[in-house]
Amino acid sequence: AADGPMPQTREHILLSRQVGVPYIVVFMNKADMVDDTELLELVEMEIRELLSSYDFPGDDTPIISGSALKALEEAKAGQDGEWSAKIMDLMAAVDSYIPTPTRDTEKDFLMPIEDVFSISGRGTVVTGRIEKGVVKVGDTIEIVGIKDTQTTTVTGVEMFRKEMDQGEAGDNVGVLLRGTKKEEVIRGMVLAKPKSITPHTDFEAEVYILNKDEGGRHTPFFNNYRPQFYVRTTDVTGSIKLADGVEMVMPGENVRITVSLI
Repeated sequence: AADGPMPQTREHILLSRQVGVPYIVVFMNKADMVDDTELLELVEMEIRELLSSYDFPGDDTPIISGSALKALEEAKAGQDGEWSAKIMDLMAAVDSYIPTPTRDTEKDFLMPIEDVFSISGRGTVVTGRIEKGVVKVGDTIEIVGIKDTQTTTVTGVEMFRKEMDQGEAGDNVGVLLRGTKKEEVIRGMVLAKPKSITPHTDFEAEVYILNKDEGGRHTPFFNNYRPQFYVRTTDVTGSIKLADGVEMVMPGENVRITVSLI
């Protein structure tokens, strides 16, 4: 509140736009350091203009001013003061402005693997957030990507240390796999309904290269450029092949590329 939006604030908003975040609620922190209400109003206007410049509805976005530190101090003292009330206002804005997401439970099961560990006497557990579909105890599933595809059976589903009969899209779960060794599974693979997906190492894409002002590149790149590609829970090096006749790509350009993951 005292300093206005920080440079990283602009980067966070840009990143939110790039990855498709549909709604933003703003908490204007450190309001306890500002006595001038006009200054708070000016900072709020600046925030709204910044949101609008990245195609978010700046005029309609909820902005709650408060102090996280003061609210924490009140909570530790067992007080329900004005700063604690601001946190409740923030939560109310989140509940009212951001719609409850619909769970994509009708499609084939898919879960990117975030972590793998062993439970003594039970077997291998993989954890992750179910992207779509439903998984139930007893289901036959495939482990796909990076290594050869494997088939296994779900012998348990857990969520927050509670055993469940099933997990569905949006749930963060641990899935116990029958007869699967820990070293056979790594982060970046996915669990999927059998025959529902096929792994590929080559693909074509139409891409826009972010420029310096957008948080992207400062310099052009050429044929056989090898950046990192982030795919769900892993990152993979890929080699870029440009179209015939294209020697280099400048920041801010749209281009068609062929990628071979290494």
